[in-house]
Amino acid sequence: MNIRVDNLEGPEVIALLQEHLGSMEHTAPAESRHALDLSGLSSPDVTFWSIWDGSELAGFGALKHMTDTHAEIKSMRTAATHQRKGVASRLLQHIIQEATGRGYSRLSLETGSMEYFQAARSLYASFGFTPCPPFGDYRPDPNSIFMTLEIASEGT
Repeated sequence: MNIRVDNLEGPEVIALLQEHLGSMEHTAPAESRHALDLSGLSSPDVTFWSIWDGSELAGFGALKHMTDTHAEIKSMRTAATHQRKGVASRLLQHIIQEATGRGYSRLSLETGSMEYFQAARSLYASFGFTPCPPFGDYRPDPNSIFMTLEIASEGT
């Protein structure tokens, strides 16, 4: 599988992003949905990666710069055709390595508290992410779970 920085212009990426955003509509009220749309993912403070299995889009994920030491994982999604094939683990490992290389010491994320998000929460926990209070502009929300991982930057 090939992971690459993506410009968010390919039809496969746009279709999977629309699917991702559409699936969030049934999980929580609008004020509790924090997935970034195309505009948000195109922001200069966000790096977006797609992961490909040959010519098939397998998934995507993003890293949002918050401070010199803190970044947020955004918009992790695996294509239905590639679920349970290690795509999310491979992409999450890549994002953690990128964050480490960029000198971040903390990597955080927000995900849903509902059963729909249990697999995602288990994945993050398996990589060492632990529950934390809301960070950045987030506020306490019964529909959200916040997780964080302390990482060592390269050279420390």
